[in-house]
Amino acid sequence: MKSGAARAILAGVVATFLLSACTQEQQNKISRDIQNWTGTDGVLEFYAGDKLVRRFLKIDKLSTAMGTDDGKPRNYRFGYGVLDENLNMQADPGEKKVYFEISDFGSNYIFFENPR
Repeated sequence: MKSGAARAILAGVVATFLLSACTQEQQNKISRDIQNWTGTDGVLEFYAGDKLVRRFLKIDKLSTAMGTDDGKPRNYRFGYGVLDENLNMQADPGEKKVYFEISDFGSNYIFFENPR
């Protein structure tokens, strides 16, 4: 076996071992970190019952708020996205990127990668 191929196999084995030693939450964080680095085209939709009432486009990530003094996670998430005012799944001229927060209490929302 060539030296380069052996190194690649060894690197794969080591990576698999290290990931298996991580908890599920640590594996999820690693995945999110990689996804944040590579970027996404996220869509966030809010519902009132079964009716879509607000949509944000081109979201690269949702972040969990952390306490300034205690470093503990807060009960909301935040991010930036284009407010899709006419709900047509497109960032039209005049629709601007805005900051938003999502409460963990009673918010009916779905976050997904744009299928386009």
